[in-house]
Amino acid sequence: MTAIASLRRVGLPRLVVHVSVLLICIVWLIPTLGILVTSFRDAGQITASGWWTAFTGAAETSAARLGEPSTARQEGANYVISGSVFEGGQGGTVRAFGTRVAAPTEFPAGQTADIGNGETLTINEDGSYIYSKNAPFEGRGKRVYLSVATPPSFTTDNYRTVLTSQGIGQSFVNSLTVAIPATIIPILIAAFAAYALSWMEFPGRALIIAMVVGLIVVPLQMSLIPLLRMYNEIGNFFGVPSRSYAGIWLAHSAFGMPLAIYLLRNYIAGLPREIIESARVDGASDFEIFVKIILPLSFPALASFSIFQFLWTWNDLLVAMVFLGTGKDQLVLTGALNALLGSMGGKWEILTASAFITIVVPIIVFFALQRYLVRGLLAGSVKGG
Repeated sequence: MTAIASLRRVGLPRLVVHVSVLLICIVWLIPTLGILVTSFRDAGQITASGWWTAFTGAAETSAARLGEPSTARQEGANYVISGSVFEGGQGGTVRAFGTRVAAPTEFPAGQTADIGNGETLTINEDGSYIYSKNAPFEGRGKRVYLSVATPPSFTTDNYRTVLTSQGIGQSFVNSLTVAIPATIIPILIAAFAAYALSWMEFPGRALIIAMVVGLIVVPLQMSLIPLLRMYNEIGNFFGVPSRSYAGIWLAHSAFGMPLAIYLLRNYIAGLPREIIESARVDGASDFEIFVKIILPLSFPALASFSIFQFLWTWNDLLVAMVFLGTGKDQLVLTGALNALLGSMGGKWEILTASAFITIVVPIIVFFALQRYLVRGLLAGSVKGG
């Protein structure tokens, strides 16, 4: 009991919380680290070993063919073929070898193996070999199997391939063109609306607040088609193309507006009333109060919503395909990556490089603004007396 009481005094609950958070972070970071490491490996290494062996080297099983019988030379009563199992610039360290596919590591490197029929074979760590027989060799060169340890090796060719020949570069630009305005537009509109719903008295304000809260739960899939039809009708009336960035900006703004107004209104309503009243006494208009006082004080809430809205628009595929199209010059990054899954399902080096290009921008945005995230989410939850 004394030991338990001592642990409680030093903060056992806090220690449990810290350990739990650490474990959750590790669980989330391991897949991301795996994608990053795999994206810098070549196809052979990915097939031969897991990404966790990339920094220590890995043993890869391969096949090689020894020299042709015509290259044999006679040494006493035996015929000998010698050379190297590494050809075409290949290299590594041979750990073991074998003559059967079922036992590719039957003999350690450097050992002279008796493989029957008067034949012996020695393969050294550097790849050099001596193949001896007590009679002339016949047929083709003998096939052997090797376990080769390769040193750690990384390449940027995967990213070069993705950014140049796979169209990901254009899709990356398209995603930025969609995500940045689709994040800024709803923030600007929602900030004005949140100030009005917090500090301006007008009829129907409570009803509008209730409608905003209700719109948060409206599924995107339910309202997507009606919104598209309405946009096409308005576009045909004004001569606006049906497939344009303006359409997807308005769509993302409409879907993100309810939550933006809700978060910002909670935060703005929790600001000290004395500041607002003092500004009005000094003759400041509502617009001046909003620009000079409310916006600077509301930066945590603005930043927290910016994170969510940017992640939603950056990772979106459905709205982009509906409002922007599926042409090669119109695909956003998620659409291009989805196309790669179909055309290059087995090329993990290309897919992981594409995936990391997709997540690197959201990671930068999150870590740049994460210190404001909790403050913004807790906006309005606690108010002073």
